[in-house]
Amino acid sequence: MITGFSAILREAFSPVPGKVKRKESGSDGVKTSDKMKKQVSNAGEDRAMLLGFTMMGLSVLMFFLLGIAILKPFMLNVWNEESNCTIIQADIMDDWVDCSFTCGVDCHGQSKYPCLQILVNVSASGHVAALHYNEEAVQINPKCFYVPKCQRDKNDLLDGVLDVKQYFERKNDTPFACFHRHDSKPEDVILIKKYDRSVVFHCLFWPTLMLVGGASIVGMVKLTQHLSLMCMVYCSPAKEEPGNVTPRPDSQQSRTKKDEKTLRWRLNSQSMTRASFS
Repeated sequence: MITGFSAILREAFSPVPGKVKRKESGSDGVKTSDKMKKQVSNAGEDRAMLLGFTMMGLSVLMFFLLGIAILKPFMLNVWNEESNCTIIQADIMDDWVDCSFTCGVDCHGQSKYPCLQILVNVSASGHVAALHYNEEAVQINPKCFYVPKCQRDKNDLLDGVLDVKQYFERKNDTPFACFHRHDSKPEDVILIKKYDRSVVFHCLFWPTLMLVGGASIVGMVKLTQHLSLMCMVYCSPAKEEPGNVTPRPDSQQSRTKKDEKTLRWRLNSQSMTRASFS
């Protein structure tokens, strides 16, 4: 009877394997979830940093390309003196200008376009000058107002030039803004500049906006990393307080061993007393 009672006590105080396995599996799940969270956060931070540095690199490349293509011609532009011009005469010259056109991969041809010559009176200097559409028109053909796109059908070219001529004839005796360079070429004026201040503004604004956006993304990621580090530093002592410390498994095993010893001692004492009375 005593041996059966002791066996029951041993079974009662022995650790249950199922419960231990469940606790271990639960702790493993918590560890794996923490690892997954760290991996996801690190991947997101890396992608955000990559996006920020990519935006900054592209903005620098845009500054370089637009600076060469637009800002440099704008800074070197000599057509800076603005004045008022009045139409004097607009005629189509008798001699048409030769041009070449393409109608496909292996299709090339020769044609001619009419040359529209417009004479204006410059109010700033009082001289008569030839009006051109922009700086490129002066370099391509200094006698014509503009250079139309070369086509095979000459009638279409003539209709387009006649429309432009009628437009300026309707503006007779009406002053309009024009640009000239009085020192070097007073006989030529242009109607518009190819690269004005609005174009330069857009060329500087959008790359700057991209640069600021990329720098802000990198700065926000660095700030979140710093805040998370500070939170770990200041929150870890609170977890190690005496009331929050969980008991260790070694101390639990020692307590169970002490309880078993005391029970054995009691059972031995009871058996000895019974044997003495018997």
